Amino acid sequence: MSIADLRKDYTQATLDEADALANPFEFFKLWFDQALNADLPEPNAMTLATVNEQGRPSARIVLIKGLDDKGITFFTNYESRKGQELAQNPHAALLFHWTELERQVRIEGRVEKCTAEESDSYYLSRPAGSRLGAWASPQSQVIESRSVLENRVKQAQVEQQGDPQTRPPFWGGYRLVPDFFEFWQGRSSRLHDRLAYSKQGDHWNMVRLAP
Repeated sequence: MSIADLRKDYTQATLDEADALANPFEFFKLWFDQALNADLPEPNAMTLATVNEQGRPSARIVLIKGLDDKGITFFTNYESRKGQELAQNPHAALLFHWTELERQVRIEGRVEKCTAEESDSYYLSRPAGSRLGAWASPQSQVIESRSVLENRVKQAQVEQQGDPQTRPPFWGGYRLVPDFFEFWQGRSSRLHDRLAYSKQGDHWNMVRLAP
C-alpha cells in the first residue's frame, strides 16, 4: 500500500452547534476531561508552533501543565529555540490531537511568561531528576555527545547537592492566552465538523467552517 492510499473514515461522533458551549474554555475543559477519562496515551500532549523574527515556523510536542480561564500553561527552558522564538514573536499556536476520539482542538493566542511564583511552585513539584535535568541541559544548543550531557548532570548533582530546591533562572512557565479556538470532529467522507471561536471584545463569536 502506498502512503497516498492510507486513509481512515471517521464515524464515532458528530459536532453540532447545539452541543457546543458558548464559552470555548469550558468546551475545551469538557473535551479534555473526556480525553482523560478515555484513558488515552498522553492526552496532555500538544503541538506548540512558534515563529521566529524571520517568519520561519517551528513545531514540537510539549505537555500542558495548567488550564484555567486565563489560558494554557507549559514549562521550558527560556533559552531554548522555542523560548528564543517567543521572545522574538510572542504569538503561538497549540494543537491537541486525540486520535482515538477522532478529535482535534486548535488554539491560538499571545504568550506571556508565568509569574516567578507559578514557575517556582511547578518546578518544586517535579521529581528530583527532572529538576536536575533543568539545570544540566543547555536546551537546543549543540553538544558533542551524550556523555557531555551526562557529565553536566553529575556536575549539577554536586552543585545542587542532588536535590535542587531553587529553580534555574533560565527555566520557567509560559501561558498562552487564547483569542481563537477551533474544535474539529472527524466525520465520514472527510465532511468533518469544525466550529471556530474568535474573541470579540469580552465575548466569543462562534462560526462553522467548511471541512
